[in-house]
Amino acid sequence: MVSTGDTAPTFDATVANGDVEGFSLGDALGDGPVVLATFPGAFTPPCSNEMVALEEHIDAFEAAGATVLGLSADSAFSLNAFRDEHDLSFDLVSDMDGDAIDAYGLEIDIGDLGLFGVANRAVFVIDDGGEVTYTWTTDDPTNEPDYEDLVEAVEAAA
Repeated sequence: MVSTGDTAPTFDATVANGDVEGFSLGDALGDGPVVLATFPGAFTPPCSNEMVALEEHIDAFEAAGATVLGLSADSAFSLNAFRDEHDLSFDLVSDMDGDAIDAYGLEIDIGDLGLFGVANRAVFVIDDGGEVTYTWTTDDPTNEPDYEDLVEAVEAAA
């Protein structure tokens, strides 16, 4: 698993930003900190709660010059519907092939929900140079990060 101090693995995927387009994390680096929040599945209550909470803190993230990205194994079309339903202003990244999930060491199965090979809930802050300056992961994907700690980590990385 990726840890604080590591170079963030870059990856190519698809972004759900209202449209469906190609995305490269490498292209997002260098314009301020990147908050990469991975989550198991769109439309599940814990994932909805987390993405809405990130949106509630978007002004603080943007004030620090940060780009917020949510990432899951869901399709870009599902993620666009999820963005619309929760009025999210930030982009969601579709990693259906699992490259990013594998690179970050986050693949989990939640068999009782029928979710296999999905992303565990985690948050990474990546600075302009591509270094991971903050990590938060959980063994229980129903947990959420401390959002005030996350805002502080983003401000420190700015």
